[in-house]
Amino acid sequence: MKKLFILLFCLFLSFTTSFGQKNQSVASILPGDLRCERMINPLGIDVVSPRLSWISKSDQRGQIQTAYQIIVASSLKNLQANKGDIWDSKKVVSDENLNVLYAGKSLKSGVACFWKVKVWDKSGVASSWSQPAQWSMGLLNDADWKGKWIGLDKAVGADDIHSEASRLSARMLRKEFATTKKIKRATAYVCGLGLFEFYVNGQKIGDQVLAPALSEYGKRAYYNTFDVTKQIKGGQNAIGVLLGNGRYFAPRAKVPTTMVSYGFPKAIIQLAIEFEDGSQKTIVSDGSWKVSASGPIISNNEYDGEEYDATKEILGWNKTNFNDSKWLNAELVKPGSPKLSAQMTEPIKVKETVKPISITEVSPGKFIFDMGQNLVGWSRLTVKGAKGTTVALRFAETLLPDGQLYLANIRSAKVTDKYTLKGNGVEVYEPRFTYHGYRFVEVTGFPGKPDLSALEGKVVYDDMATTGSFATSNKTINTIYKNAYWGIRGNYRSIPTDCPQRDERQGWLGDRAMGSKGESFVFDNSKLYAKWMQDIEDAQRIDGSVPDVAPTYWQIYSDNITWPGAYLIISNMLYDQFGNVEPIRKHYDSFRKWVLYMKGKYLVNGILVKDTYGDWCMPPETPSLIHSVDPSRKTSGAVLSTTYYYEMLTLMQRFATLLNKPADAKEYSDLAAVVYKAYNNKFYDTFYNCYGNNTATANLLSLAYGLVPDDKKTAVFNNIVTKTEKDFNGHISTGLVGAQQTMRLLTQYGRPDVAYKLTTNTDYPSWGYMAEHGATTIWELWNGNTADPSMNSGNHVMLLGDLVIWYYENLAGIKGDPDQPAFKHIIMNPLMVGDLKFVNASFKSPYGLIVSEWKKEDNNFEMKIEVPVNSKATVYFPTTNLSSITESGNPIQSIKEIKFEKTENNQSVFQVGSGIYTFKMSL
Repeated sequence: MKKLFILLFCLFLSFTTSFGQKNQSVASILPGDLRCERMINPLGIDVVSPRLSWISKSDQRGQIQTAYQIIVASSLKNLQANKGDIWDSKKVVSDENLNVLYAGKSLKSGVACFWKVKVWDKSGVASSWSQPAQWSMGLLNDADWKGKWIGLDKAVGADDIHSEASRLSARMLRKEFATTKKIKRATAYVCGLGLFEFYVNGQKIGDQVLAPALSEYGKRAYYNTFDVTKQIKGGQNAIGVLLGNGRYFAPRAKVPTTMVSYGFPKAIIQLAIEFEDGSQKTIVSDGSWKVSASGPIISNNEYDGEEYDATKEILGWNKTNFNDSKWLNAELVKPGSPKLSAQMTEPIKVKETVKPISITEVSPGKFIFDMGQNLVGWSRLTVKGAKGTTVALRFAETLLPDGQLYLANIRSAKVTDKYTLKGNGVEVYEPRFTYHGYRFVEVTGFPGKPDLSALEGKVVYDDMATTGSFATSNKTINTIYKNAYWGIRGNYRSIPTDCPQRDERQGWLGDRAMGSKGESFVFDNSKLYAKWMQDIEDAQRIDGSVPDVAPTYWQIYSDNITWPGAYLIISNMLYDQFGNVEPIRKHYDSFRKWVLYMKGKYLVNGILVKDTYGDWCMPPETPSLIHSVDPSRKTSGAVLSTTYYYEMLTLMQRFATLLNKPADAKEYSDLAAVVYKAYNNKFYDTFYNCYGNNTATANLLSLAYGLVPDDKKTAVFNNIVTKTEKDFNGHISTGLVGAQQTMRLLTQYGRPDVAYKLTTNTDYPSWGYMAEHGATTIWELWNGNTADPSMNSGNHVMLLGDLVIWYYENLAGIKGDPDQPAFKHIIMNPLMVGDLKFVNASFKSPYGLIVSEWKKEDNNFEMKIEVPVNSKATVYFPTTNLSSITESGNPIQSIKEIKFEKTENNQSVFQVGSGIYTFKMSL
């Protein structure tokens, strides 16, 4: 008899931070041969109750976990001896493998924890122990920070802090110290604002860039933790910090709107050294450090670029025995932020290198490099020339007809990196403290004629795992998905930004409300969005008002609801997609404060009367417009705000129920009933069976959010179809708000053919139109190639709406059950529509890999699926002829792991346990 076992292949350490976010470190475990595919052991978490998660894998079908045991030890030696001196959970009878709450000894600042897990399967057979994983604690209390904030709080040299576009040189901080004992462990805690690089004995520590994560600096800043045990040596040591401006020292003053600046760059550093004899030594930032602003980075500005003069390089500044006698003493400055929190999100890294595909000399000495792809990051320059030669790189998304850069849509951003050569052979430069959104690079000042090897594009975004794959038989759909992939990742910058290229790059809430869910199929964005929820609460005003942008580098508190509503919608997504209830728990009081604030200030007789943006960027009536001026196309603000407020009340009912707050749930339910009645009384047109002025968006939101009486739903839906097919000739008519519901609702109410037409159209307005006109990301406007350039980004994702969700949930049939979140129960009902011949998709869910691949040939249908251990799936097949369905060549009704449930809508429905299956049937 074959032995049953659980193959643990992925181990997570999930944390709830002190402000409620959950984060994960991942380690791949193969107990049979102990090969580790991927392991990330988090350093410096700042919570005392971590949540532990793991993924199991089995080669047997229908496997579930019935029990687990976790051991946490203070050393690897103790862990290997199965000595849980910090925590031994013993055997716990439970199928939980996500977010298991640590329940061991109290954890203190700086301690290291080693852990492992084993599980029992459905037959009671235990797996082997997983490979060891570990985490360390950060600095848990303010009193644990012994370092002082240091910097240089003044302009020096060529610094210009009075112009609209600031110029400020990078600050360099250094300190030397000696060690005489054998080192056991050395840990550095560093926060450098706005951006920093950390060096020990001349070596940059870590491969992160643009660190630390952005934050609401008036409330908190994030620190990074580094293990520098290998870098600290016996005898003399040197540590250095290079400081850039980031968003802390604002790149603009008042253009295009007032921007908050928090002060000059500054840092706080604490290096904790443990010696083998048990003694300790702490090196901290204080007035004994030295500072200089005379290095090679003479200016750095996220909008305008970085200027680097290699002739000003200071060799050895971050090494020992450097003469810093001419450097200034570091100033003790006021704290950069009132609270320091551990950065629990993935760092930003260089994730990919892109080679240019062509060079064109558009005028003497001016060369245009085409990267072939609109990307976000920077270009690496390789050059050889005379000392003092300056090469300039300027960036743009598109070109003018004459081949020159099109810069009108970049607005005031100068988007130019400059490198001055030192003249010592081949030189390589890439910036540290800026980034660009671009496809084309204009190179001037290059000595001679460059070839393609002179530039490389560096793709930069948060180091999150790519979790989804998606391909179909339709070329247009595949191109749109590829464009979405590039646009989504390009706008991750420790917050989700609206765009990466112009003088903006802000965290607009409304842009990502429903889009965040689609993104969650493509990337593991759980940590980024949990962190962003904290940014939003940090930005909330004391009266309850939630901003439209967070962090509030642009302080826009318009009390619009469709943008701040993302606060609740995304928190709900984190629960549905990742099983993470902590953002809901942590921010519940903040949610409530906002919902009641909006009620008290703007709810009049059951109607919410405040709206700011309308259905943003719906297709205008003429090609040059950004926004429509036709009243018949524009959805009433009160319709938008009231439908959204009703949805917020629905979400609050769910949150209150999850958190066992029945009185609150009833309060929201009662208020929702008032809104429901008032909305229908005011906006439902009994003659035309529509809401408001019968825009698709008005009817979509009314249906999607449950405001339409059952006996009116068909008539209201028919108006959406008529509006789409007749008034807009089978094209999309919604903006940002309506697009969040369009594809799924059309499918839900029986017209997936209309949804399919929207996604396969290649003429205006459509996603395919963008691709047909050269887009390699998603445009900000449906008419992005003809509209006014003042608001015309070539890399926005807001108009994706629910499209990527529809790709995965409907076309592929990978849909979670909100009653069993995180894909504990999967609903697999793939949509055969239009001329689609196949869909191949996969998704690495919190429980493990889910696969759905189907193809249709003539009257035959084949579907291959994979369901992870500890999950189950409800699978829909497009036939009611059960005898025609086989699995791996056997009649489906003979397979014990597959149970027939019912037939409905000309489909057969089965329950399937974990495993890999191949189904075939006749249609």
